[in-house]
Amino acid sequence: QVQLVESGGGLVQAGGSLRLSCDASRIIFSILDMAWYRQAPGKQREMVAIITKGGETNYADSVKGRFTISRENAKNMVYLQMNRLKPEDTAVYYCNAVTSRVNYWGQGTQVTVSS
Repeated sequence: QVQLVESGGGLVQAGGSLRLSCDASRIIFSILDMAWYRQAPGKQREMVAIITKGGETNYADSVKGRFTISRENAKNMVYLQMNRLKPEDTAVYYCNAVTSRVNYWGQGTQVTVSS
């Protein structure tokens, strides 16, 4: 049972852009916060961006000014627009959805930024 499905990852040259999508339409509970995390090889998973149900956002310092998180509540979709990508952005990106009952995680989408 896959409740979250990420898409949009790929290989891009440094300075390029990618737009990640997370389909949470299979979640039956009301979603509160949605977030993107990433995990690079040999590193701990870190929060990249978070957006509340009301649209408030927060970003990791490393991506501020370059990444934008957004959501469409009616569709249970969340997006991550990534601009001016750097090699250090290379990681598996995971979508996270928080409900009052359980937290959901996607299987991840690979983002690789070449220099």
